[in-house]
Amino acid sequence: MGTLEGKVAIVTGAGRGIGRGEALALAREGAAVVVNDVGVALDGSSEGHSPADAVVAEIEAAGGTAMANHADVASFPSAAGLVHDTVERFGRLDILVNNAGVLRDSMSFSMSEDDWDAVIRVHLKGHFAPSKFAAAHWRDVAKAGGDSTGRIVNTVSEAGLYGQAGQANYTAAKAGIAGMTIGLAREVKKYGVTVNAVAPRARTRMTDTVLGDFGAPPAEGFDEWDPENIGPVVAWLAGPDAAKVNGQVLIVFGAHVYRMRGWELVGEIDQDHRWTVAELTARADDLFGDDWRGVPRLGFGR
Repeated sequence: MGTLEGKVAIVTGAGRGIGRGEALALAREGAAVVVNDVGVALDGSSEGHSPADAVVAEIEAAGGTAMANHADVASFPSAAGLVHDTVERFGRLDILVNNAGVLRDSMSFSMSEDDWDAVIRVHLKGHFAPSKFAAAHWRDVAKAGGDSTGRIVNTVSEAGLYGQAGQANYTAAKAGIAGMTIGLAREVKKYGVTVNAVAPRARTRMTDTVLGDFGAPPAEGFDEWDPENIGPVVAWLAGPDAAKVNGQVLIVFGAHVYRMRGWELVGEIDQDHRWTVAELTARADDLFGDDWRGVPRLGFGR
């Protein structure tokens, strides 16, 4: 038996790439999986079909249980319907993995309003809306005296943790999701629910144009960029063994898992009256010390 035997999971944006790998990983651990994917191109334009059905067929062929859903998760009514239909079909909901997203890269001075709105809507609102209705369901279960052990796993990005040129919309959305993860974790912990996030490094439609040959599968050996590498970490966060893990952000790359902590106090100056510009200039070295004062460096450690 897997660690998620008897559990029911929703995975949004699960038709391809990381979402597909997450859906497969949850199913291998025994969960029944609702595979949500509206079926759009990378920029969010309609492709006229959804790959969700193919993932459902793949899970069922391996002996698992799955159901396709083609709802737009950035719509409150559709997100509510997704949660309702899941509970209606399987009698419960235990896990929500928010993964849906689109990409419309552009430098800020060239970005259109529609490009900004589309990315913020699908990523940020598309994470919040399913979370809202899943949390409401688990709150009702807890208040009725039921066993409420819900799990939400969000998808952020290193672009949202460090900032990325040419992606102001995507960076803002992912940073918002990281902050929202911690805020939601504080809200729902009293109902037995945890909320965490993963920032995956993997070969997907979103990263293909950036990685190029660098992210190509190796001729032999372990493929660090395989999107299916992310699934086991998500399955662990979704299971009983991670019950005490809450409000955390993990970067996952190949076989590496990095635990992140943001916005810590790293310098301080104070005095007993309002600052002047001259005083701030005089005390700048006390505030920054020998630390880097420019745009924060990308990445960490390695």
